[in-house]
Amino acid sequence: MAVYEEIMYITLLTLLASLIGTLAGFGISTIMIPILLVFLPLPQTLLLVAIIHWFNDIWKIILFREGIKWKLFLAFGLPGIFTSFLGSSLSLRIPREILSRALGLFLIAYVLFILFNRTFKLSQKLSVAVSGGALTGFFAGIFGIGGEINAVALSAFNLEKAVYVATAGAISFMIDSTRIATYVTGGVRLDPALLSGFLIFVPASLIGALLGKKGVEKIPQEKFRNFVAIFIFLLGLKLVLFP
Repeated sequence: MAVYEEIMYITLLTLLASLIGTLAGFGISTIMIPILLVFLPLPQTLLLVAIIHWFNDIWKIILFREGIKWKLFLAFGLPGIFTSFLGSSLSLRIPREILSRALGLFLIAYVLFILFNRTFKLSQKLSVAVSGGALTGFFAGIFGIGGEINAVALSAFNLEKAVYVATAGAISFMIDSTRIATYVTGGVRLDPALLSGFLIFVPASLIGALLGKKGVEKIPQEKFRNFVAIFIFLLGLKLVLFP
């Protein structure tokens, strides 16, 4: 595949993934990584997607900045920094299939649980937030994804829409910054042609985020957790069937 064709496909993929990632609060890596692995090596794929994910984090923070809960953000984000470093250090050294399927089964089980327990809501205790943040960071590093665990924890708090998206973006920003640094210091590099593609990838991610924000605004608050749960279920199913 010619380089300009790769850039075109990645741009369209970035637009779609950023739209869904803003709507659901997660999903960019899960959408992009399997497709990019068709024509890119795993290390380059993880780094490329991590950078695109990092920019989408910034857009979510800016577009939903009024919703950030700083206490929740710090409780999630700080443990996530340390565990994402551990996960990204292991990401290229251990088999991923069994762990991916286990994560997928967990996500499906969570959705079924809240389906039959609609009033379920986690307490925003420090210990709960710290545990969720640690798991999110670890899975983000080891799989190149992690937003699903983040979504499970944050949706279990049944947060307001703006709080959910903004807090998810802020947490992911810290975690993505750590894993990008880990990949780069570990020797992973992108082809110069792909680096030039960021002149298009970044605006595409912003357009996707803006479209996603309009979608979030149209979803009633009382139905928002169910909307997020649908995406958690679909991505959990994907991990089980196509780890």
